[in-house]
Amino acid sequence: MIKSLRTTEKRIPEPIALSEMDFPVPFYEGLQYNAPSRGVWNIVHTGMLIPESHQVYVCAQGCLRGVILTAAEMNETERMSWVALREEDMWNGEMEKRVIEGTAHIVDQMKSHPRSILIYLSCMHMFEGCDFTMITDELSEMYPDIDFVECFMIPTMRKTMSPDSMMKLSLYESVKKRERDDDLAAIIGCNLPNDKASDLVSLIELSGKRVWDITDCKSYDEYLQLGSAGTAISYLSVSDAAGKQLSERLGLKWLRAPLRFDEKKVDENLYMIGEELGLSKEVIGKWISERKAKAYAALDEAKKVVGDTEIAIDYTAYPYILELAELLLKHGFNVKKIYSDNFPADEREAFERIVDEYSDRDIKVYPTNDPAMRFAAAGCSLNLKNDTAESSSEGAVNTLAIGQKAAYFTGTTHFIDIVEGGGTYGYHAVLKLAELMIEAFNNEKDTKKVISHKGWGCDSCL
Repeated sequence: MIKSLRTTEKRIPEPIALSEMDFPVPFYEGLQYNAPSRGVWNIVHTGMLIPESHQVYVCAQGCLRGVILTAAEMNETERMSWVALREEDMWNGEMEKRVIEGTAHIVDQMKSHPRSILIYLSCMHMFEGCDFTMITDELSEMYPDIDFVECFMIPTMRKTMSPDSMMKLSLYESVKKRERDDDLAAIIGCNLPNDKASDLVSLIELSGKRVWDITDCKSYDEYLQLGSAGTAISYLSVSDAAGKQLSERLGLKWLRAPLRFDEKKVDENLYMIGEELGLSKEVIGKWISERKAKAYAALDEAKKVVGDTEIAIDYTAYPYILELAELLLKHGFNVKKIYSDNFPADEREAFERIVDEYSDRDIKVYPTNDPAMRFAAAGCSLNLKNDTAESSSEGAVNTLAIGQKAAYFTGTTHFIDIVEGGGTYGYHAVLKLAELMIEAFNNEKDTKKVISHKGWGCDSCL
């Protein structure tokens, strides 16, 4: 349902009361604004996860600026090359030829060949109907020792499949089916290293199986071992398409177990994973009970420290933030602000419970992509330790934010710096969150500096 846009006198969009919003898409989707919180990963960061690989971007110079700067900030410019498109390439009938000749020129200048080259085509190629398969086939014949991977930098197509989801498909394209190893369980679709103490890693190890995680791969051969995994597990929705494709192409068992905070859903996922790994219900049940008790005890300890401080949450921190808000409300936290432009459709139950049980809390939902949100943090001195919009001069903490966008829009220096769950999962995610809330409450951060780093967890030259 499209609603007229309302703004305050400061031109900031008025928030919607959680109890009155249209679930799951409460805001009009149109021209978008991107807040200067850079922690989320982009296609450059993700492609760099493949060891011994090289990236070639073929696009207009304006687009090249962004990807080159990303590689430079990561200190990885030696792993990236580019072919700049010209206007005449759109009508001279040589689009494929330019990609092939440009890539070949790059390869011929290298001292040694990379094991894999990720070629990124752009919107211009899609508009023209460029034959990508012909390009990679011809390059593979020219350089049989290199695996060429089809990748896309086409934000104009985001209504069909997001750039993140498309990149997850490309991330595993070179992996070929191998002799099956049922003792190898792969965690797929994650940009960040999975915490060794997470429920997912711990459950795999409890079953006696080995963990494959692309972030642990130091060589291309280790990366290719995914082809022998008997089971693949994913917990982020952007990897759904990749998980489905891998299950069909490699013949492995794919388990979709989203990172959630609804206790019933968490238990269901852990039982599903554990039983697929060969553990009995009794063993899994006892293991879950122990971890659940520790997690909720840690959350209660965090409440003692945080008290009635207002909590703001944004969608970049965790995928199911309404379930997270409900969990925090159950443990007495003062959740007041939620920053998200839409919500997962299967989070409706949490939404309805919050509306029914916490209608008196006056929880507000704010957009993040609305262009008028560029005024939301105007006047906040985010690089200062004191006198910010949400911290008093006496040092009181008025807002504790969970996520970089929430920190930016509230102007607080007390926030949890995390993206996509930070590699945590299950009840360990709750335990870790509790620890991070205490740390964030007790210690200020230089918000402007922290959130300006591209790619949370990546090396940065800044």
